[in-house]
Amino acid sequence: MKQRNKMSQTCSPTENQPESEFHVFGLPWPEINDGLSYNDVVPRSDSELTLIEFYSGKYKDSAPLQGWLQRIENGQITIDGGIVKDPDSILRAGSELVYHRLPWKEPDAPYLIGVLYEDDDMIALNKPSGLQVLPGGLFQQRTVLTQLQWRTGKQSSSLPTQEPHAVPVHRLGRGTSGILLCAKMKLAKTRLAAYFAEKTSNIGTSSDTNRRVGTRKISKTYRALVNGILDKDKVTHMTASFFWGNITVLYDHDPCTRKVIINQPIGIMRYPGVAKGLYVASSSGKPALSNVDVLERDKERNCTLVQVEIQSGRPHQIRIHLSFIGHPLSGDPLYVAGGQPKCFDAEFADKSIAQDGGYQRPIKPVPGDCGYYLHAHKVALSHPTTNEELSITAPLPSILHTKKEATET
Repeated sequence: MKQRNKMSQTCSPTENQPESEFHVFGLPWPEINDGLSYNDVVPRSDSELTLIEFYSGKYKDSAPLQGWLQRIENGQITIDGGIVKDPDSILRAGSELVYHRLPWKEPDAPYLIGVLYEDDDMIALNKPSGLQVLPGGLFQQRTVLTQLQWRTGKQSSSLPTQEPHAVPVHRLGRGTSGILLCAKMKLAKTRLAAYFAEKTSNIGTSSDTNRRVGTRKISKTYRALVNGILDKDKVTHMTASFFWGNITVLYDHDPCTRKVIINQPIGIMRYPGVAKGLYVASSSGKPALSNVDVLERDKERNCTLVQVEIQSGRPHQIRIHLSFIGHPLSGDPLYVAGGQPKCFDAEFADKSIAQDGGYQRPIKPVPGDCGYYLHAHKVALSHPTTNEELSITAPLPSILHTKKEATET
């Protein structure tokens, strides 16, 4: 029998969904993780290289030369199943190499996750700020994916066959809270992933900014708190719309509010401590479009509460776009006005290597650092298998309430 949490069109505990049907899951994190194993097969082109030449050349972003020497001497690398401690061992084509990363204590992270919607095909989670979605960097176990695996294992322990665990179909930054969509079945995963891909690939023309939500398979709305006052006084002598570089300002009927449309490409720059590069505002980057509505201005605290609908899904898009127009997210440790990092010369803590042989963590901020206020508040989508229209809402953190909302809670 198909199980489905009975949901109306809006899946919010404050609207049509009974509070009792919303629940949380999660198991406490172990003190240390299980470590990791990284596998390689030596290609012909690398035969005759020494063991240290292979690792220090291919994985120089993981550790410096001295770090790889330490790992080899510690017996953390095997060749065809046998531990090899001689860094000058000659490799042969086809040999299987395994680097065993030692267990470590991962940084603190929350483990309880809310369930906003669930059926046999998909699940919508309420991700807490501070929890990474997928493994990466120092967070290999303390992730949403791990909790989903543990949850499925617990539910299936009494069943003859193990059910496949749900997997996230998109990402949220570690510091971002709110709705995270996950697929349970392969068909749902394929279709949900296609929704996001189509959403991003369709931007680039002026008509995209005016498309109705109903014509898209998915729409995501965020709530954010930004520094400074997004104020109409910044743009003068305009009655309908104003184009300012890559920013379009549209006024609605209320003279105190406006919509800001940011059409600014996002690219990658080299940045120490971020192996694959840092995403920033860049004229040579990929198209990215954000619609920003001002909800409330707080002149006493010099901040503005905004609602953002993204029509593309570039990494850290909202953080980059709002900082690009001079209003970084409140508490953002990384991005400043212009959509650039605070420091271009991110440095490492010192010249020594970390305990595991890798690089020390940079002193300067990196993308996974938290402190900003950004919440994936609402998602409207066509169900991936039934095409039913779903509207899912994640309750807001109190700091992102308007004054009216605060009095109603």
